[in-house]
Amino acid sequence: MSVNWVLPFDEKLYPEGCKIVEPEAYVKMHESTVKDYKNFWAGIAKELSWYRPWKEILDESNPPFYKWFVGGELNACYLCVDRHAKGSRKDKVALIWEGEPYANGMPKEVRKFTYGDLYTEVNKVAYMLRNTYGLKRGDMIGIYMPMIPELPIVMLAASRIGVAFTVVFSGFGEESITERMNDAEAKLIVTADGGWRAGKIIQLKKIVDEVLEKAASVKGVLVVKRVDCEIDMVQPRDRWYHEELAKVPEGAYVEPERMKSEDPIYVLYTSGTTGKPKGQVHDTGGYMTILHATMNWVFDVNEEDIYWCTADIGWVTGHSYLAYGPLLEGMTEVMYEGSPSYPEPDRWASIIERHKVSVLYTSPTAIRSWMKFGDEFVNRHDTSSVRLMHSVGEPINPEAFKWFYRTVGRNRVVFGSTWWMTETGGIMISHIPGKAIVPMKPGTNGLPILGIDADVFDENGNPQKIGDRGYLVIKQPWPGMPLTIYKNPGRYKEVYFSKFLGSYYAGDYAVKDRDGYFWILGRADEVIKVAGHGLGTYELESAIVNHSDVAEAAVVGVPDDIKGEVPVAFVILKVGNEPSDELRRDINSIVRDKIGHIASLKEVYFVTRLPKTRSGKIMRRVIKAVLTDKPVGNLATLEDEASIDEVKKAYSELRQELSRKPT
Repeated sequence: MSVNWVLPFDEKLYPEGCKIVEPEAYVKMHESTVKDYKNFWAGIAKELSWYRPWKEILDESNPPFYKWFVGGELNACYLCVDRHAKGSRKDKVALIWEGEPYANGMPKEVRKFTYGDLYTEVNKVAYMLRNTYGLKRGDMIGIYMPMIPELPIVMLAASRIGVAFTVVFSGFGEESITERMNDAEAKLIVTADGGWRAGKIIQLKKIVDEVLEKAASVKGVLVVKRVDCEIDMVQPRDRWYHEELAKVPEGAYVEPERMKSEDPIYVLYTSGTTGKPKGQVHDTGGYMTILHATMNWVFDVNEEDIYWCTADIGWVTGHSYLAYGPLLEGMTEVMYEGSPSYPEPDRWASIIERHKVSVLYTSPTAIRSWMKFGDEFVNRHDTSSVRLMHSVGEPINPEAFKWFYRTVGRNRVVFGSTWWMTETGGIMISHIPGKAIVPMKPGTNGLPILGIDADVFDENGNPQKIGDRGYLVIKQPWPGMPLTIYKNPGRYKEVYFSKFLGSYYAGDYAVKDRDGYFWILGRADEVIKVAGHGLGTYELESAIVNHSDVAEAAVVGVPDDIKGEVPVAFVILKVGNEPSDELRRDINSIVRDKIGHIASLKEVYFVTRLPKTRSGKIMRRVIKAVLTDKPVGNLATLEDEASIDEVKKAYSELRQELSRKPT
């Protein structure tokens, strides 16, 4: 099916001072890496430090349960910490942490860790986990923490002793945590008394107490004192992190476990529209390989860089490109605790200026949230240190791309939009400035990285025509792919490898243009069926945001007696613009012009905020529930409950306004 909307295929940007490799040359180079992909990835993996080399590059005897670098042994913590601390980077700053509390234009807390400091702390925590809790290779722990340095330290310490972990996003509630702890059979939960978010304290330990009533496998709770709020400590089950660390001998050292390449490093749960969360099991050797490759190719690692990934570690982006990737490459990275708009919308820009961030990795939702305030909050700060930017998450619409490229990028720095997901472990599609800077196109995700054989299929599993929407697939195994879904290999096979036999089905709609660039159009299940025509929510939202007064939009489908479903839009305007009937008509006109009359919006509602998760994703199901007068369901990940009230208010007010008008 054709997407029926105008993609700016010919609009290309050439960053200032960059050596440009045209798409045709890159595609030719890429083809050679896909043709001999096993040896290609083996060459990348050899750049890591292995205790023992592998005997087999890829075990494909039981597809789709592939195993990379079989027989090889390594340790993720050693790669991220020891080899830097024992070398020239011992005194280099590894981590700059900034807490959310703010006063007089400055953060109240900033902590810095050199690689030597990180080595000391990780060894102490590893000693405690092993000696105090008796944890050993093959055990599983749960981590439910705010964005504080102790979070990546605990992850690294667990990897050091061969203990797998599952991190639960600190915005989740009791039900979500309980489900994950029971499935993982975690022996220990590491948490904090609380954490800061948008000026408020999130009571984490109290939520954990509720979980423990239903999670029988958990025998201990280790608590970091972060906000010093009042909590219940049940002895001997609950222990303070700082008190247990004080008992560790000075200079404690724990020998890193020699992990098999296919040994699990962590399990991270993804939530779908149906069924219980899927525990994606990531290995050690393949995962480290994809991170090593993408950190260099996508983020063009330099020794002097200050790198900031704005993601929460509770999501895979935080695992791959905050907790492990930057440290694997010996970078200096920034980690921020709280809301990027607290206490004012310029907080994120002030962090860039304060720490001289040179490489920035953020989300389209965050960019659109900042864009609605205009240029003022960016211009308050000097962001000229930024030399490279990428976005991650849902597709970035061209207008948001252009705004960020102009304001933060100053119309001259590389700005890419990466595509990947929890399941892939690392970035699959992106501009890769480290090897070949192809021209940028606003709104596209670029070309597949080297060694990744991606394509767009039609419903029958055939390559889709250029410019036509289809299903995104990866046709060959890659390092960093999941070993399986935890305790459910049948579901792993069914969800990802049954739709197109032999290829991984990503669950996203995509378009490939004539230059080979991929345009990811959002989840294939986020489709509104209007008179039998499938319209992707991203396609509609992207068209709406083309209006110069619009900052952000969310589109959902509502029932219609004739067409089955029709789209309605909730729109956030840029600061200084006021809602009006004329603006509603203009927005609808843009949608019809770009997509067609079949996409006409039934209604346009104006709001100042949208229901989003704390990771910034719009909760369209919540909006749809409000409009159809159905229960909103689990709100554990909702960032701001007032956003639901605003949706209800906008819906009610427009209904009243329309009822007063003559038919």
